[in-house]
Amino acid sequence: MADVLGCFHTDSDTKGWYRIMFDLTGEIAAVFGGTGALGGAMAQGLAEAGARVAVLGRSEERGAHRVSTIQSAGGQACFLSCNALEHDSVAAAHDEVRRRYGAASVLVNATGGNEPGVTVTAELPFEDIELEAWRRNFDLNIAAGVLLPCQEFGPAMVAEGIGSIINIASVSSYEPLSRVVAYSAAKAGVLSITKFLAREWGESGVRVNAIVPGFFPGEQNRRLLFNEDGTPNARGEEIMQRTPMSRFGNPGELVGAAVFLSCKKASGFVTGSDIKVDGGFLATSI
Repeated sequence: MADVLGCFHTDSDTKGWYRIMFDLTGEIAAVFGGTGALGGAMAQGLAEAGARVAVLGRSEERGAHRVSTIQSAGGQACFLSCNALEHDSVAAAHDEVRRRYGAASVLVNATGGNEPGVTVTAELPFEDIELEAWRRNFDLNIAAGVLLPCQEFGPAMVAEGIGSIINIASVSSYEPLSRVVAYSAAKAGVLSITKFLAREWGESGVRVNAIVPGFFPGEQNRRLLFNEDGTPNARGEEIMQRTPMSRFGNPGELVGAAVFLSCKKASGFVTGSDIKVDGGFLATSI
Protein backbone atom coordinates (compact mmCIF):
# COMPACT_ATOMS: atom_id res chain seq x y z
CA MET A 1 0.00 0.00 0.00
CA ALA A 2 2.83 2.35 0.82
CA ASP A 3 4.34 1.95 -2.65
CA VAL A 4 1.01 2.49 -4.38
CA LEU A 5 -0.02 5.59 -2.47
CA GLY A 6 3.46 7.04 -2.25
CA CYS A 7 2.74 9.07 0.87
CA PHE A 8 3.86 6.85 3.75
CA HIS A 9 7.28 6.27 5.21
CA THR A 10 7.74 2.61 6.10
CA ASP A 11 5.62 -0.22 7.39
CA SER A 12 7.27 0.31 10.75
CA ASP A 13 6.09 3.92 11.02
CA THR A 14 4.77 4.14 14.56
CA LYS A 15 1.98 6.53 13.59
CA GLY A 16 0.42 4.05 11.18
CA TRP A 17 -0.74 4.83 7.67
CA TYR A 18 -4.20 5.88 8.82
CA ARG A 19 -2.81 8.52 11.15
CA ILE A 20 -0.53 9.90 8.44
CA MET A 21 -3.48 10.18 6.07
CA PHE A 22 -5.45 12.24 8.58
CA ASP A 23 -2.66 14.17 10.27
CA LEU A 24 -3.19 17.95 10.19
CA THR A 25 0.02 18.89 11.98
CA GLY A 26 1.29 22.16 10.49
CA GLU A 27 -2.10 23.15 9.07
CA ILE A 28 -3.81 26.38 10.10
CA ALA A 29 -7.60 26.32 10.21
CA ALA A 30 -10.00 29.26 10.43
CA VAL A 31 -13.46 28.12 11.57
CA PHE A 32 -16.26 30.64 11.12
CA GLY A 33 -19.18 29.82 13.35
CA GLY A 34 -16.73 28.07 15.65
CA THR A 35 -18.68 29.33 18.65
CA GLY A 36 -21.71 27.24 17.64
CA ALA A 37 -22.37 23.58 18.33
CA LEU A 38 -21.51 22.23 14.87
CA GLY A 39 -18.69 24.64 14.05
CA GLY A 40 -17.25 24.22 17.53
CA ALA A 41 -17.19 20.44 17.26
CA MET A 42 -15.38 20.66 13.92
CA ALA A 43 -12.91 23.20 15.31
CA GLN A 44 -12.13 20.86 18.17
CA GLY A 45 -11.78 17.89 15.84
CA LEU A 46 -9.36 19.74 13.56
CA ALA A 47 -7.29 20.75 16.58
CA GLU A 48 -7.19 17.17 17.85
CA ALA A 49 -5.94 16.12 14.41
CA GLY A 50 -3.03 18.56 14.84
CA ALA A 51 -4.14 21.83 13.24
CA ARG A 52 -3.76 25.21 14.88
CA VAL A 53 -7.29 26.57 14.96
CA ALA A 54 -8.75 30.07 15.01
CA VAL A 55 -12.28 29.93 16.41
CA LEU A 56 -14.21 32.79 14.81
CA GLY A 57 -17.56 34.09 16.02
CA ARG A 58 -19.39 36.80 17.92
CA SER A 59 -19.79 35.21 21.34
CA GLU A 60 -16.64 35.72 23.37
CA GLU A 61 -18.01 33.52 26.15
CA ARG A 62 -18.69 30.52 23.91
CA GLY A 63 -15.50 31.10 21.96
CA ALA A 64 -13.37 31.19 25.09
CA HIS A 65 -15.04 28.02 26.36
CA ARG A 66 -14.32 26.18 23.10
CA VAL A 67 -10.70 27.33 23.08
CA SER A 68 -10.28 26.25 26.69
CA THR A 69 -11.67 22.81 25.85
CA ILE A 70 -9.29 22.47 22.90
CA GLN A 71 -6.28 23.59 24.92
CA SER A 72 -7.17 21.28 27.81
CA ALA A 73 -6.99 18.39 25.36
CA GLY A 74 -3.52 19.48 24.21
CA GLY A 75 -4.55 21.38 21.08
CA GLN A 76 -3.65 24.85 19.88
CA ALA A 77 -6.43 27.39 19.39
CA CYS A 78 -7.39 31.01 19.82
CA PHE A 79 -10.69 32.88 19.75
CA LEU A 80 -11.11 35.86 17.42
CA SER A 81 -14.21 38.01 17.65
CA CYS A 82 -15.67 38.36 14.16
CA ASN A 83 -18.96 39.35 12.58
CA ALA A 84 -19.06 37.39 9.33
CA LEU A 85 -21.72 39.76 8.00
CA GLU A 86 -19.21 42.62 7.88
CA HIS A 87 -16.39 42.67 5.35
CA ASP A 88 -14.05 44.74 7.52
CA SER A 89 -14.52 42.37 10.45
CA VAL A 90 -13.74 39.34 8.28
CA ALA A 91 -10.66 41.07 6.84
CA ALA A 92 -9.43 42.00 10.33
CA ALA A 93 -9.90 38.41 11.49
CA HIS A 94 -7.91 37.18 8.49
CA ASP A 95 -5.07 39.55 9.33
CA GLU A 96 -5.05 38.36 12.93
CA VAL A 97 -4.98 34.70 11.91
CA ARG A 98 -1.93 35.40 9.76
CA ARG A 99 -0.28 37.40 12.53
CA ARG A 100 -0.76 34.65 15.12
CA TYR A 101 -0.32 31.50 13.09
CA GLY A 102 0.50 32.24 9.45
CA ALA A 103 -1.43 31.66 6.23
CA ALA A 104 -4.65 29.70 6.72
CA SER A 105 -4.70 26.42 4.82
CA VAL A 106 -8.17 25.31 5.94
CA LEU A 107 -11.33 27.42 5.98
CA VAL A 108 -14.54 26.08 7.51
CA ASN A 109 -17.69 28.13 6.95
CA ALA A 110 -20.16 27.07 9.62
CA THR A 111 -22.04 30.36 10.00
CA GLY A 112 -25.75 30.05 9.26
CA GLY A 113 -29.18 29.23 10.59
CA ASN A 114 -32.88 29.98 10.42
CA GLU A 115 -35.04 32.54 12.19
CA PRO A 116 -38.70 32.78 13.16
CA GLY A 117 -39.34 35.68 10.77
CA VAL A 118 -38.95 33.40 7.74
CA THR A 119 -40.42 30.23 9.23
CA VAL A 120 -43.82 29.45 7.74
CA THR A 121 -46.52 28.83 10.35
CA ALA A 122 -50.30 29.05 10.54
CA GLU A 123 -49.86 32.63 11.72
CA LEU A 124 -47.17 33.46 9.12
CA PRO A 125 -47.97 31.99 5.70
CA PHE A 126 -45.44 32.17 2.88
CA GLU A 127 -47.12 35.18 1.28
CA ASP A 128 -46.70 37.22 4.46
CA ILE A 129 -42.95 36.76 4.85
CA GLU A 130 -41.36 40.20 4.85
CA LEU A 131 -38.67 40.95 2.31
CA GLU A 132 -36.27 42.27 4.94
CA ALA A 133 -36.56 39.05 6.95
CA TRP A 134 -35.90 37.06 3.77
CA ARG A 135 -32.85 39.17 3.02
CA ARG A 136 -31.50 38.77 6.55
CA ASN A 137 -31.72 35.00 6.23
CA PHE A 138 -29.91 35.00 2.88
CA ASP A 139 -27.28 37.35 4.27
CA LEU A 140 -26.69 35.00 7.21
CA ASN A 141 -26.48 31.80 5.19
CA ILE A 142 -24.88 33.04 1.97
CA ALA A 143 -23.11 36.36 2.60
CA ALA A 144 -21.79 35.39 6.04
CA GLY A 145 -21.95 31.65 5.47
CA VAL A 146 -19.92 31.56 2.26
CA LEU A 147 -19.41 34.79 0.32
CA LEU A 148 -17.43 37.11 2.59
CA PRO A 149 -15.12 34.47 4.16
CA CYS A 150 -14.36 32.95 0.75
CA GLN A 151 -13.75 36.36 -0.81
CA GLU A 152 -11.28 37.18 1.96
CA PHE A 153 -9.48 33.88 2.57
CA GLY A 154 -9.86 32.28 -0.88
CA PRO A 155 -7.54 34.53 -2.94
CA ALA A 156 -4.79 34.16 -0.33
CA MET A 157 -5.09 30.37 -0.59
CA VAL A 158 -5.00 30.61 -4.38
CA ALA A 159 -1.82 32.68 -4.15
CA GLU A 160 -0.27 30.02 -1.89
CA GLY A 161 -1.41 27.29 -4.29
CA ILE A 162 -2.94 25.11 -1.61
CA GLY A 163 -5.90 25.03 0.71
CA SER A 164 -9.17 23.39 1.61
CA ILE A 165 -12.45 25.28 1.96
CA ILE A 166 -15.34 23.47 3.61
CA ASN A 167 -18.80 24.98 3.36
CA ILE A 168 -21.72 23.72 5.42
CA ALA A 169 -24.76 22.96 3.29
CA SER A 170 -27.87 21.06 4.43
CA VAL A 171 -30.19 18.26 3.39
CA SER A 172 -32.46 21.14 2.40
CA SER A 173 -29.89 22.03 -0.28
CA TYR A 174 -31.33 19.05 -2.16
CA GLU A 175 -34.89 18.86 -0.93
CA PRO A 176 -36.72 21.97 0.32
CA LEU A 177 -38.03 21.35 3.79
CA SER A 178 -41.50 22.40 4.88
CA ARG A 179 -41.77 25.65 6.84
CA VAL A 180 -38.12 26.75 6.45
CA VAL A 181 -38.40 28.03 2.90
CA ALA A 182 -35.79 30.80 3.07
CA TYR A 183 -33.26 28.56 4.81
CA SER A 184 -33.77 25.81 2.22
CA ALA A 185 -33.34 28.25 -0.66
CA ALA A 186 -30.22 29.77 0.87
CA LYS A 187 -28.63 26.40 1.58
CA ALA A 188 -29.25 25.35 -2.02
CA GLY A 189 -27.23 28.44 -2.89
CA VAL A 190 -24.41 27.35 -0.60
CA LEU A 191 -24.06 24.10 -2.53
CA SER A 192 -24.14 25.94 -5.85
CA ILE A 193 -21.44 28.40 -4.80
CA THR A 194 -19.33 25.50 -3.52
CA LYS A 195 -19.33 23.89 -6.95
CA PHE A 196 -18.70 27.22 -8.66
CA LEU A 197 -15.62 27.95 -6.55
CA ALA A 198 -14.31 24.40 -6.98
CA ARG A 199 -14.31 25.02 -10.72
CA GLU A 200 -12.85 28.53 -10.45
CA TRP A 201 -10.00 27.67 -8.10
CA GLY A 202 -9.33 24.03 -8.92
CA GLU A 203 -6.29 24.62 -11.09
CA SER A 204 -4.61 26.59 -8.30
CA GLY A 205 -4.71 23.61 -5.97
CA VAL A 206 -7.41 25.02 -3.70
CA ARG A 207 -10.18 22.50 -3.03
CA VAL A 208 -13.74 23.57 -2.22
CA ASN A 209 -16.22 21.05 -0.86
CA ALA A 210 -19.30 20.92 1.34
CA ILE A 211 -20.56 18.89 4.25
CA VAL A 212 -24.31 18.21 4.17
CA PRO A 213 -25.57 17.67 7.72
CA GLY A 214 -28.92 16.11 8.40
CA PHE A 215 -30.79 17.01 11.56
CA PHE A 216 -28.55 18.05 14.43
CA PRO A 217 -30.51 19.66 17.26
CA GLY A 218 -29.11 23.02 18.35
CA GLU A 219 -30.23 26.26 19.90
CA GLN A 220 -31.81 27.60 16.72
CA ASN A 221 -33.82 24.59 15.58
CA ARG A 222 -34.68 23.00 18.94
CA ARG A 223 -38.10 24.65 19.09
CA LEU A 224 -38.90 23.17 15.65
CA LEU A 225 -38.04 19.63 16.76
CA PHE A 226 -38.91 19.30 20.44
CA ASN A 227 -41.67 19.98 22.91
CA GLU A 228 -40.98 22.09 25.97
CA ASP A 229 -40.42 18.93 28.02
CA GLY A 230 -37.61 17.82 25.69
CA THR A 231 -39.54 15.08 23.87
CA PRO A 232 -39.67 15.15 20.06
CA ASN A 233 -42.70 16.99 18.73
CA ALA A 234 -44.69 15.86 15.70
CA ARG A 235 -42.13 17.31 13.30
CA GLY A 236 -39.25 15.73 15.18
CA GLU A 237 -40.98 12.36 15.16
CA GLU A 238 -41.64 12.63 11.42
CA ILE A 239 -37.98 13.40 10.76
CA MET A 240 -36.78 10.42 12.77
CA GLN A 241 -39.27 8.15 11.02
CA ARG A 242 -37.84 9.24 7.68
CA THR A 243 -34.23 8.86 8.87
CA PRO A 244 -33.09 5.22 8.47
CA MET A 245 -30.94 5.48 11.60
CA SER A 246 -34.04 6.66 13.52
CA ARG A 247 -32.30 9.40 15.46
CA PHE A 248 -30.84 12.89 15.26
CA GLY A 249 -27.13 13.46 14.77
CA ASN A 250 -24.70 14.77 17.34
CA PRO A 251 -22.07 17.42 16.48
CA GLY A 252 -19.07 15.11 16.92
CA GLU A 253 -20.31 13.02 14.01
CA LEU A 254 -19.32 15.82 11.60
CA VAL A 255 -15.69 15.75 12.64
CA GLY A 256 -14.60 12.82 10.48
CA ALA A 257 -15.86 14.48 7.31
CA ALA A 258 -14.20 17.78 8.25
CA VAL A 259 -10.83 16.16 8.94
CA PHE A 260 -11.03 14.09 5.74
CA LEU A 261 -11.73 17.16 3.58
CA SER A 262 -9.05 19.19 5.36
CA CYS A 263 -6.24 16.70 4.85
CA LYS A 264 -4.64 16.76 1.40
CA LYS A 265 -3.23 13.26 1.79
CA ALA A 266 -6.72 11.90 2.33
CA SER A 267 -8.74 14.06 -0.08
CA GLY A 268 -6.25 15.68 -2.44
CA PHE A 269 -8.32 14.85 -5.54
CA VAL A 270 -11.67 15.78 -3.98
CA THR A 271 -13.21 19.11 -4.96
CA GLY A 272 -16.69 20.27 -5.88
CA SER A 273 -18.09 17.41 -3.83
CA ASP A 274 -20.33 17.12 -0.82
CA ILE A 275 -20.39 14.59 1.97
CA LYS A 276 -23.78 13.78 3.42
CA VAL A 277 -23.85 13.17 7.16
CA ASP A 278 -27.57 12.69 7.55
CA GLY A 279 -28.28 9.23 8.92
CA GLY A 280 -29.63 8.27 5.51
CA PHE A 281 -32.28 11.00 5.34
CA LEU A 282 -31.67 11.80 1.66
CA ALA A 283 -31.58 8.12 0.76
CA THR A 284 -35.18 7.62 1.86
CA SER A 285 -38.14 7.54 -0.49
CA ILE A 286 -41.57 5.96 -0.53
